[in-house]
Amino acid sequence: MKVVLAYSGGLDTAVILRWIRETYNAEVIAYTGDVGQGKDELEKARASAVLTGAADIVVEDLREAFVSECIFPAVRANAVYEWYYLMGTALARPIIGRGLVGTAERVGAEAIAHGATGKGNDQVRFEMTAYALKPDIKIIAPWREWDLRGRSDLLAYAEQHDIDLSAAPKPEYSMDANLMHVSYEGGVLEDPWAAPPPGMFRMTVDPEDAPEKAGYVTIMFESGTPVAVDGEPLAPVALLERLNEVAGAHGVGRVDIVENRFLGMKSRGVYETPGVTLLLHAHRAVESITLDREVQHLRDELVPRYAEMVYNGNWFSPEREALQEFMDSVQKRVNGEARLKLYKGQASIEGRRSATHTLYDEKTVTFEADDVYDQSDATGFIRLQALRLRTLAAKRISEGE
Repeated sequence: MKVVLAYSGGLDTAVILRWIRETYNAEVIAYTGDVGQGKDELEKARASAVLTGAADIVVEDLREAFVSECIFPAVRANAVYEWYYLMGTALARPIIGRGLVGTAERVGAEAIAHGATGKGNDQVRFEMTAYALKPDIKIIAPWREWDLRGRSDLLAYAEQHDIDLSAAPKPEYSMDANLMHVSYEGGVLEDPWAAPPPGMFRMTVDPEDAPEKAGYVTIMFESGTPVAVDGEPLAPVALLERLNEVAGAHGVGRVDIVENRFLGMKSRGVYETPGVTLLLHAHRAVESITLDREVQHLRDELVPRYAEMVYNGNWFSPEREALQEFMDSVQKRVNGEARLKLYKGQASIEGRRSATHTLYDEKTVTFEADDVYDQSDATGFIRLQALRLRTLAAKRISEGE
């Protein structure tokens, strides 16, 4: 039996690789999807897979697909879960899951496996992706099968089976990094009153240590997709890397939240998402002058639904794909650029413009004298808007209310 295991190189997946080999008498291929976690992390994963007895190691560069096929579509939809979480983990899982399935097909594996726990969202995301792409795939989820209950059990198992964990990270919390964000949870962060440990953040400087002088950046969009920074056209990965660097230097993009997991429990998560934080601010600024009011309001009503679909693992579902088509159709007019000011952890809009699709008419909106708007027209408009209120009020008064 061949099994393709989503492999990070941490304690969990190192133990899982050995456990699958013994439990299923299987040949295990360690699969690491490069979604921008960094060369050091990839090398640690590769070294760990060698030490733990992987039959083969596959490291696949998924960065371009991650940005172009998941991050940018989510930006076009202004996708934010529960008004805070930009979903850097949720958006990476479909791409990694697709890579797992594709690798299984290439090597002739009967099953895929992952190290997600039975309490978390990732088990749903990986498996919903797998079943959507290959309905007959077998999935091995050790945390739902074995009798190991926690980190201490895993360490004991590793010691018992001489699993070398020298390449495995050992932080006091769980960490997941990719090109979009770094997430931190578990360990010392399980207490929602406890502050994040000093020195924890990797992508952003502490806002108190950020430069005393504000920074500025201009982002250009074409049909809602970011295409240039400060006038320089950039490919998707390079663009996001540039914005991560710019925002991170000013401490922009940190959030500390308690979110509602799909399985029903609340979970504390700390995230830093510098570049995409800038994209969301800039994107909404360009939309504010290019989108019709009713179209924008209708789209905004659907943003929470879209975000829930992504968060809950339904990236490859027909409803997400249908809603994406609507979101993208709305974006045809979103052409322009926004200028942001970055200072001590904050990003604010300082300007927005569109040379081709602006609906902002200074002649109409001006407080000075104009020849395009008859202010007396508002009298009839307001009386008609108030007709139902006047009718109800008259009835109440006549009834003695």
